[in-house]
Amino acid sequence: MKFISAEWRKLVMMNYIVPEKLLEEYLPNGVELDLWKGKCFVSLVGFMFENTKVLGLKIPMHVNFEEVNLRFYVKRIVDGELRRGVVFIKEIVPRTMITFVANTLYDEHYTTMKMRHEFLKDTNSFQVSYGFYAEEKWNEFQVKADLTPIEMAVGSDEEFFTEHYWGYTRLNERDTREYHVTHPRWQAYRVQTHNGDFPTIGNVYGKEWAPYFSKKPDSVLLAEGSPIEVLTAKKL
Repeated sequence: MKFISAEWRKLVMMNYIVPEKLLEEYLPNGVELDLWKGKCFVSLVGFMFENTKVLGLKIPMHVNFEEVNLRFYVKRIVDGELRRGVVFIKEIVPRTMITFVANTLYDEHYTTMKMRHEFLKDTNSFQVSYGFYAEEKWNEFQVKADLTPIEMAVGSDEEFFTEHYWGYTRLNERDTREYHVTHPRWQAYRVQTHNGDFPTIGNVYGKEWAPYFSKKPDSVLLAEGSPIEVLTAKKL
């Protein structure tokens, strides 16, 4: 059953290598870490939710909004099928109702904060930025990229970080919630430059995370996105 339909647009992904042990407390039962080139990654992702419907209905003032999330990558084998998915450590949105619905119905880890975004174009580049306000300071990240998106290469970083179609939530040590996200293969922009400034991010995710966001990301991408559907979740 379709729970949410929307468009995810202009996804900025800052990808960081972290020790596997850092994710142990977040790893749901029944899945394992999905490594990329032998390394364990987390991604700080900023994007726009657009044309959002919940159970087919648009909720006033909750149709178009920003989201920033911190996620990592997992996999699960079901009847010989490889399901590549993500686990969200925390998801930031600007509306309290979104937080309430997601945390109540999907047992996710949403929080509400003041947010902003900016899209700027000139003759040679396209700049996308996202920010969230925590502890009286803005935490922001941005990329400058080519104007036109292109197909992602097979085996590329862009393919790995975007081609995960399942979501997993740790309910407790034993139980896991699984849901399916559907969308076509995305296109990506060639990134020219990028930067980030995260003065209070340790207060949002925990002090253990601050050192990783104080350095440059190990890879960065900007994906165009597409219409998406989030199907009803089930408990494993």
